[in-house]
Amino acid sequence: MKIESRLQSAGLRATPKRIAIGGLLFDGCDRHVTADDVSILARESGIRVSLATVYNTLNQFVSAGLMKRITLDTDRTYFDTNVSEHHHLFFEENGVLHDIPGHSIRVEGLPEAPNGAKVRSVEVIVRMTGDKQ
Repeated sequence: MKIESRLQSAGLRATPKRIAIGGLLFDGCDRHVTADDVSILARESGIRVSLATVYNTLNQFVSAGLMKRITLDTDRTYFDTNVSEHHHLFFEENGVLHDIPGHSIRVEGLPEAPNGAKVRSVEVIVRMTGDKQ
């Protein structure tokens, strides 16, 4: 699907900046990126865009369901183009994330949701030491 159609299907206007950033991210490969990664990728591709615009666009993609936000701690947020239910291996030494298929981890014993709330999803991050990946 062309990026313009993908944006419009998600309820987003296909602005030049969204098209440019989306074109870098939605190339058929699942990827985990930070806003800094996208900013560097844009600059290397000749796309002039501020880091603030990158953050805003990534957050808009998350709100529209085109990406997932993975917050590992207060200093590290990744954006994931794979929006299916899945989990992650996180290699702490080099900051690399790998997908774990959703069906390969079973979570049991979740607490009951408070009145008026329901569990939307459960995502597991397995933190790894060592840079073997």
